[in-house]
Amino acid sequence: MGLAQTTTIIAAPGASDLDFIRAKVRAAGSSFYWAMRFLPPQKRSALFAIYAFCREVDNIADGDLSREDKIVALDRWRRKIEDLYAARPGDEITRTMAPAVALFKLRKKDFIAVIEGMEMDARGPIVAPPLEELDIYCDRVASAVGRLCIHAFGEPTPAGERVANRLGRALQLTNILRDVDEDARIGRLYLPAEYLAQAGIAVTSPLQVAAHERLPEVIANVGALATQAFTDSETALMLCDKDAVRPAVIMMRVYRQHLERLRDNAWKPLPPLTGLARIKANVSKLWTAIHTGLF
Repeated sequence: MGLAQTTTIIAAPGASDLDFIRAKVRAAGSSFYWAMRFLPPQKRSALFAIYAFCREVDNIADGDLSREDKIVALDRWRRKIEDLYAARPGDEITRTMAPAVALFKLRKKDFIAVIEGMEMDARGPIVAPPLEELDIYCDRVASAVGRLCIHAFGEPTPAGERVANRLGRALQLTNILRDVDEDARIGRLYLPAEYLAQAGIAVTSPLQVAAHERLPEVIANVGALATQAFTDSETALMLCDKDAVRPAVIMMRVYRQHLERLRDNAWKPLPPLTGLARIKANVSKLWTAIHTGLF
């Protein structure tokens, strides 16, 4: 029997579980925390649990385990999700998630898609994927998360689904552009093979590609994909309940700022924010939350 059919026997998560989840999200220092912390308790717990799950599987894919051990650890999470949907949640994250799965009709296939995306990284490193593979990757690691979130927001509509799909791609493409240098240092290169070939950049090592003088041409092309995805998201958001999708609007505005900084820098990779610049960025996130009306 599925979890959604057994809602009457699923207890609310305990205080220790909720404290564990809140601490995980807060420690991550993500803009996600600003977007979610002022939601009503049930939605906030659901979204924090979704985020904690994503951090766990992402940490496996990006961690120091061997490739084989990463696959084993991710498969363990696949079994945890199966147990969750069989009404047998076994840890702080899945226990917190259980009421949300029933209440917001979160779909198992979206959790599994996230794990599959992390497996792509774990089996990697991904280097100059074809555009089609990059789209699959973005769908799994970002849009699938969006589909879980849009249900928890209370907007499980076709318009909400389109927001999740297009905004997820926009956010992930922006992350890829922001982190070109950082990814190159660990042997990854998510920029698509077609755009690299178009710019005349041979796919050698990620570090050599990241230092290529024509790299801004590739970043500009991927930036155009992200810009179009943001535009599509904004169109779909207009068809959604304004109150329900406010967190999505916050995420869109914060990440658009990243993309605009890149554009203003002639599409050259940006150094990481430190010191005063980082403080200003965090203030900007807080102002975005206030301006969007979450307080």
